[in-house]
Order: sequence, then C-alpha cells, then structure tokens
Amino acid sequence: MFQTILIANRGEIACRVIRTAKRLGIRTVAVYSDAEAGALHVTMADEAHRIGPAPVSESYLRGDAIIAAALASGAQAIHPGYGFLSENAEFAEAVAVAGLTFIGPSPSAIRAMGLKDAAKALMEQAGVPVVPGYHGASQDPAVLAAEAARIGYPVLIKARAGGGGKGMRRVDDPRDFAEALAGAQREGLASFGDGHCLIETYVARPRHIEVQVFGDSHGNAVHLFERDCSLQRRHQKVIEEAPAPGMTPEMRSAMGEAAVKAAKAIGYAGAGTVEFIVDASDGLRPDRFYFMEMNTRLQVEHPVTEFITGLDLVELQLRVAAGEELSFTQDDLKIDGWAFEARLYAEDAAKGFLPAIGTLGHLRLPQTEGPVRVDSGVRQGDAITPYYDPMIAKLIVHGPDRATALARLRAALTECQIAGTVTNLAFLSALAADPDLASGDVDTGLIARKQEALTAQPDLPDAAIALATLTALGLPGSPDPNPWGARHGWRAWGNATHTITLHGETPLPASVTPTPAAYEIEVRDHRFSVTIPSPGRLSLNGTLIAAEAIRLGNIITVFTGNASFTFALHDPLDGEAENEDAADHVLSPMPGAVRAVLAEPGQAVTQGQALIVLEAMKMEYTLRAPRDGQIAELLVGIGDQVDQGALLVNLKPEA
Repeated sequence: MFQTILIANRGEIACRVIRTAKRLGIRTVAVYSDAEAGALHVTMADEAHRIGPAPVSESYLRGDAIIAAALASGAQAIHPGYGFLSENAEFAEAVAVAGLTFIGPSPSAIRAMGLKDAAKALMEQAGVPVVPGYHGASQDPAVLAAEAARIGYPVLIKARAGGGGKGMRRVDDPRDFAEALAGAQREGLASFGDGHCLIETYVARPRHIEVQVFGDSHGNAVHLFERDCSLQRRHQKVIEEAPAPGMTPEMRSAMGEAAVKAAKAIGYAGAGTVEFIVDASDGLRPDRFYFMEMNTRLQVEHPVTEFITGLDLVELQLRVAAGEELSFTQDDLKIDGWAFEARLYAEDAAKGFLPAIGTLGHLRLPQTEGPVRVDSGVRQGDAITPYYDPMIAKLIVHGPDRATALARLRAALTECQIAGTVTNLAFLSALAADPDLASGDVDTGLIARKQEALTAQPDLPDAAIALATLTALGLPGSPDPNPWGARHGWRAWGNATHTITLHGETPLPASVTPTPAAYEIEVRDHRFSVTIPSPGRLSLNGTLIAAEAIRLGNIITVFTGNASFTFALHDPLDGEAENEDAADHVLSPMPGAVRAVLAEPGQAVTQGQALIVLEAMKMEYTLRAPRDGQIAELLVGIGDQVDQGALLVNLKPEA
C-alpha cells in the first residue's frame, strides 16, 4: 500500500479521499490555488502545495504543476478525484512517466471511453446496446441537421467529450437546431477542448440508471449494482438513489452483465460507472436500456453505493491501484437497504438554477450519525467563488427501505441552515416531498415538468416577519416585566414604540411595543403578540413555532419550516437608488465570461430573442431581450469578463 498520496483536486471530493487515506494510515498531500489557501481540504491534509492562480486553467488543470508537487512531497501516487484531470489520458500517462501511480484506470481505458462516438462503436462491437443516432465523423452543420431530420425530432445534441450536462442540448424544432448545435459546440470546446458533437434520438420517457463497476489488474471485474440518477436539472443530477425504484431481478442482471462486459472490453481496472438511458414508457424492461457513456473515475454520487454495499470505494481504488486483487466476487455482493443523496448547491433555483456566490456566514448541516452522512468541502466563513463548482455539501441517508430512507432525507434537509448566499435548499425540500418521487415514478423530465411548482417562493409567514423585526431591533427574547431592569424603552407615561422597515420583496414597515407580557408587533394590517421562550422557538399569538434568525451585517435570514427568508435593513442616510426601468436593460445575473454576442447596435429585436451567451462555471446561459425594441448599446464583446449585475445591453427607451 502507498505511504503518501497526492489528491489532485479540491472541495468535498478532496476531503472525502483524505478521510479514507487517514483511516488507512496513508499520508496525504493537497494542492490549492490562490483562492483556496485556507480551504478545508488544505487544512485536512498533512501537507499542501500551491499550484497557481484561481482560474482552473492556471491551477487544477495544470498537470505539470501537480506532478511536480507530488514529486516534491514524496508521494507515490496521485488520486484525481472527479472532474478536472480525472479523465485526462495524457495526464495519466504523464503521471506514469514521472514514476508515480495514477489511482484510476489506464490511459488506454480512459481514451477508449473518452469520446462518446468511439465509445458507442466499441460497445456495439462488445454486444452492449447503444442509443440509435448519428455518431459519424462529419461536423458539417448541414449534415448534422439532415441526420437529425432522419432520426426524427426531438433529438439530443451531445458533445462527444462532454459530461455533467455540458455540451448537451435537446432540440424539439428543426428551426432551433442551428443555434443549439452552435451552443453545444462552444460549450464542448470551453469545457473539454473538443467541440465535436453527435446526434441521438431523444427517448420520450427516459430514466438515467447507471451501474457501478470495479475491476482490478488481475482480470477481475464486478458490478456493485445500480443507481438511479433520473432527477436532473439542466442535464445535471440533483438527487440520486440506490437501488433504482421498480428494478426487477431480470433487469438488474441484464444491466449488470452489460456493464461488466463494457469494463472487460477495455481491460478496466479501478472504479468506473457505466451509464444507461432507459426507456421507461412501459416500465423497466431488459430490452429497453441503452449505453450512454462510461465515466472512468469515481462518481459524485458514489456514497449511495457505499451505503447499500458496505464498501468504501476510495479504499478499493487505493488497493486496486496498489496492485491488490479484489477480495470479493459478484456472488459475495448483496444490497442492504436503500440510500439517497441530495446535492446542496449555491444556486438560484427560481432563476433557472443560476450559480451563486457569497460567503457562508452561517452554516449548519445535519449531525452525521448512523444513517446520515454529510460530505462537504466548506466550513462556516468560507466563500463560494465564481471559479469552481458551487457545491456546498452532499447529504446522504440510508434506511432499511425506500420510504424510510426518503423520510430521513427530508428530515436531514430540514436541519440545514445556510446564510450568506442563495441555495437550492428549498428546492431540494420540495423535490424530496414530491409525491411522484415518493412513489418511484421518476424520469429525467420530472423536474422540468414541475419546475415552476418546485421553485415557487413560499408565502412569507408571520413568524418570519415577527422574528426578523425583533432581530433587527436587537430586542431580547421577551420583555422584562421589571421596568428598572428592562432595556426596551420603558417610560413612566407608557411603553415606547420602536419602528423599523424590513426590505424583502417589498418594504415592510413594522412597529414594536413592549408590554410586560410580550412584544406587540404591527406590520401593515397584521398584529402579533410575540415572545421567544427558548432558543429556536417563537411564541406567536400563543402558538409555538420553530424559528431561528441570523443577522449578518444588514442582512437578516430567518429559518422556519423548510424554508428561509431574507430581509435587508437599509441605512436611511444612504439615500434611495434611482429606480430605472429594468425593461430597458440586460444585466448579468452572475459573474462570467461573454462567449457570444448575437445582436448589434441599431438592430431591432423581439422579446425573448437571444442577445448574449454568458459562460459561468463551465455552463452557458443565454440572456434574452426583455421586450420588443431596438438595441441602443452593446457594452461587452466576446471574451469579456463581467461581474454580477453588470450592464450588458441597453435598449432604446420606449416612446
């Protein structure tokens, strides 16, 4: 076994690898960029090396700097985690040339599965079913459009080197094909350096079911059962589970055999995942699943497999990379219960899941005991930056059956409190409570169909207003009935009234009058009698409600029920900003880079017309005209870096 390993990654996966390595007595070395010198993975490791500035192209994608750090630290092996260089065959080769061990498959195996078109051809030869489509060499837009017409709409455009939903577009109308193809090609180039695309038929009721495989260098290969990853937004997974609901023994056997066949076809050693698209229009049938791709690395969702098998997949990776033979056979593996994983992100679900940034001024995650596990790479006080994936944590739960595991997931989500950035927590809670998820009636279109309901802002509860008002005024939990000991403005001729304005979606002027028994709060036409009998509990007109408030500067966040509500306090000395007509402007919703400008000054545009393509965190976002009108100014060009809120386009004011 290795004495020292370097983890060529960051965030939660780096922390995850470090935990297993420490348990095995292996010394760990971290790498970091200038943006993460104090990151959690850096503090957890035994040693850490700087590898460059914040942008990934200058740090975590610099294989030479990573290998140099490994050699300088005395590491014998490099664990790539997932993402970044984990599926880069050239990096794996360079690691070997440097006399180090790459904790992953061989470069030839990575290459065999690295390009979707070549991988599908190889799988066809191996007898693994593949999705019908065009996987040819031509990238002539006219040829691809003709192939799409031959296949029949809707079709799916996929960058052959893509992954994680990047470089993927569904097209329902031939008129949209050219724009979608151009976007997929740009995203493929930006994320993987390869804009080559293939065209596939779009399965009407698809489920995304993948099979975890493991091989060793002695010719053994097994599957560790399946995971259902159908709950996706923007082709990226949100909640995963294992095993898959509705799975039959026949279907599991067929998919497992196909996955092992795929692994053996390329002499696979290490952890890998064979992803299948399943046509679930007539239930799960052994003749209705098709190979999509093989991820030649550890998956983000690997913990659900660990829960149902009792195996540590990182430990297995280390042992296989060190030359050990798998210590079990297929017959030794059994499924134990059910597991779910939810990905907690800094993103605005109500605005199309736009990534968010901010400092985690308050962070409370569930206690990790027994059936609940939290994998995270951040702590309270850490910043979510625009440079990297905005994941905050993965919540993983286990239960003896699906219903119990899902109930534990819902409970774990209610324990989370985050202030300082926008998150998808409320969305995850709504999704975990969805009746179709509870019944197992899932497919990859579920979130899109229900997105409006799942991302709807909950009504502002009276408890949140009342607690935010008391917090804003800095009042104690309950008035002191002794006027000489009270600090709330008692006067001999009557109780003082405090006034303040909370700013949420609309201004909320509030007044608070302390009495010997309670605070009397009036907000618009609402009147409350409030005390705080204990931390985390609010008495509102005699009803006890679970609620807590956190104040960070002039921002107050109230946590109650399964939601959080944010209020701002404005300094009256700051004055009011001018209320400009938002319909005349296009602002950047996030920090990012301009990848395409699709209009020019003086051009007439219609509402919804694409104007700017912005890239943030390796994903593209199209910004559209807010109304019919004429372009007055274009303030950015291709390649420009813009901040959140930056003005990009001005329309001529309406007459």
